[in-house]
Amino acid sequence: MKSSPSVAWLVGASSGIGQALAFQLAQAGWQVAISARRLDALQAMQAQHPALHPYTVDVTDVPSLHEAAAAITRELGEIELCVLNAGDYTPMPLADFNIELFRKLCDINYLGAVNGLDAIMPLMLARGRGQILLTASVAGYRGLPKSAPYSASKAAVISLAESLHLELKARGVLLRVVNPGFVRSPLTDKNAFKMPFLLEPEEAAQAIMRDLPRRNFEIAFPKRFVYLLKVLRLLPYWLYFKLTKGAL
Repeated sequence: MKSSPSVAWLVGASSGIGQALAFQLAQAGWQVAISARRLDALQAMQAQHPALHPYTVDVTDVPSLHEAAAAITRELGEIELCVLNAGDYTPMPLADFNIELFRKLCDINYLGAVNGLDAIMPLMLARGRGQILLTASVAGYRGLPKSAPYSASKAAVISLAESLHLELKARGVLLRVVNPGFVRSPLTDKNAFKMPFLLEPEEAAQAIMRDLPRRNFEIAFPKRFVYLLKVLRLLPYWLYFKLTKGAL
């Protein structure tokens, strides 16, 4: 994998972490293909930095991802870094159990990542080089109360990354998972509770940028929150449920 900035493709770039990361990559010298469903949002970003190049996609539409990957390669060059960051979130207490919400979040958060991999992996495997980041969440470490659709979809992304990491690494492609804590965005604005260790999108993007040159599997932040949740992940179920009962 090249160490110098080249071409990056950021899917889910129109807000939150994705938008902040797109600008920071551009400022670091990358040519950044930015993708989301809304062209107007992408064009507004492009107007702020000439190294941002809009390509509309829908992560639930596999052909749109393949078309974008081909167009980026043709117009900007080989994609050295791909960040599959598209995501959605809606809290769901038991009283609002909604099977359609499960389908929606699975389609975007989990299958959207699978669809993105289907578009980018063949290109990187063909040349034996590249880096892919899958954005999951610390909410995927364990099932969280009132967050079943989201936690389940993000747990699936973590498992997906774990399953593919070694096979891809053996062929020269580095697949990593990004597990953020709470980051201010239109999605986290839906939460009615006080979010511990809440970060601004720019802080989250900085944490990712710091880890880009490394080859560790997981990029997780903020560290204090991550360590706390990793301890919870190790606890037996009876103790875990006792400690999380207060979130009901």
